[in-house]
Amino acid sequence: MICKIEIPPMVEIPAGNFMMGETVDDKFAGQTERPAHRVTIPRPFSLGRFPVTCGEYRLFEPGCAPDENARIPAVNVTWDEAAAYCEWLSGKIGRTYRLPSEAEWEYACRAGSREPFAWGAEITAGNANYLHDEHCVRVGPGRRTERGAYPPNAFGLYDMHGNVCEWVADGWHPDYDNAPGDGSVWHGPDDEYRRLIRGGAWDYMPRLLRSAWRDWLPRETRRDNVGFRLASHG
Repeated sequence: MICKIEIPPMVEIPAGNFMMGETVDDKFAGQTERPAHRVTIPRPFSLGRFPVTCGEYRLFEPGCAPDENARIPAVNVTWDEAAAYCEWLSGKIGRTYRLPSEAEWEYACRAGSREPFAWGAEITAGNANYLHDEHCVRVGPGRRTERGAYPPNAFGLYDMHGNVCEWVADGWHPDYDNAPGDGSVWHGPDDEYRRLIRGGAWDYMPRLLRSAWRDWLPRETRRDNVGFRLASHG
């Protein structure tokens, strides 16, 4: 019998289209978020309600942070280890799990919003786990928090802003010139090194939690603020 914790809870995300990238009048938008472009998500997909937790990840890697709370996001996981967890879980469950594409991730994060955050133009310490506000005043707990500690977005997804950055499937491109418009994974010229992260983390400021924010890390990176969440197509 498969333990329920082996299957992170998923949310079905509807098909649709959206403007990906720079939000108009967002003073923190940069060249990496331009040009804004329309993307069509052609069919529904499922996305993890939360980032994969320590308890869920430990079933794959028993030695992972044995003393940490089972309900906080797993971190110090490389891009390849995140992909390997997806493959392992797929074999256990008989359903294909994977990392989301960058476009799927942003579409799900925005949840119909076209402002910098899923809730509007501003974010508060009551919406997400981040450390300092834009005036460098500490507002956050300074650590990862349990899943469900902050409100979900309109799709029912938690921690799309803050708590931990999340690996996605795509390789890095420095802008959106010639980006695909169908929501697919966009492989980069240096996939063997640079992989994308989204979402911002517990030790960030709001400008780095915006729906359009994007960055990269070497794929072998382990950090205490980088985790991942699952995607699936049924």
